Amino acid sequence: MSERLLEVENLQFRYGSAPDAPAALEDVTFSVDQGEFVSIVGPSGSGKTTLLRCIAGLQHPTRGHVRLNGEPVTDVPAELAIVFQDYGRSLFPWMRVRDNVDMPLRHMGLSRAERTERIQSAVAEVGLTDAMEKFPWQLSGGMQQRVAIARAVAYRPQILLMDEPFASVDAQTRADLQDMALEVWQAHRSTVLFVTHDIDESVYLSGRVVVLTHPPATVAAEIPIDLPRPRDQIETRASAAFVEQRAEVARLIRRPVSDESAIPVVSNPS
Repeated sequence: MSERLLEVENLQFRYGSAPDAPAALEDVTFSVDQGEFVSIVGPSGSGKTTLLRCIAGLQHPTRGHVRLNGEPVTDVPAELAIVFQDYGRSLFPWMRVRDNVDMPLRHMGLSRAERTERIQSAVAEVGLTDAMEKFPWQLSGGMQQRVAIARAVAYRPQILLMDEPFASVDAQTRADLQDMALEVWQAHRSTVLFVTHDIDESVYLSGRVVVLTHPPATVAAEIPIDLPRPRDQIETRASAAFVEQRAEVARLIRRPVSDESAIPVVSNPS
């Protein structure tokens, strides 16, 4: 039996305090177990990033609860790390790769030797050992995002939140980053909550996909992804199971707003 790590319960978020303020989220409920890789998808404007920010403690919900390890999230938890889509703004351009990865470690009370080991290990895992002494502006977009991921991995969080982290790179780089993310996840058996607008990406990466409705968003369904691991960009995507599960997620996302009240919710099988 897996250990429940994250619980989102009856979450509502409104833009303002007035009773008639527009809502981005309405009664969102789901959970994530330790070691899961879960993706969140939904129609454009369905509040995916808002949901992630509430989970991270960066925004406070209007109503409902977020719990990590059973404790309410009221600020950014120490056990959590975030990788954003805009890697350019998340890295310090005047710092070398080594120092960017080291930044969050400086406040953890680690010895210099432990910090050095973590930096070298994380940078090697994302394939950037040869770029350790370079500055972000000397790297491609895909390499910069690898640095952001290395920084999160070196921190060794219990749960890693990723907000459309591969949306700003070309298709081949995106595929490479997807495989790298899976390798890092499998090596650490960490927990990942991954927001994406790409249906194929959500199915390829995840063990479960949480589908949001049109705003104000709630959970339309939770789709278990029954695909063998390790996954392969060609064989996995060409399989009948991948095509079938991709179509299932796509049908839910494209369902007209008037039909959403009839969507059955598939519970977390764990």
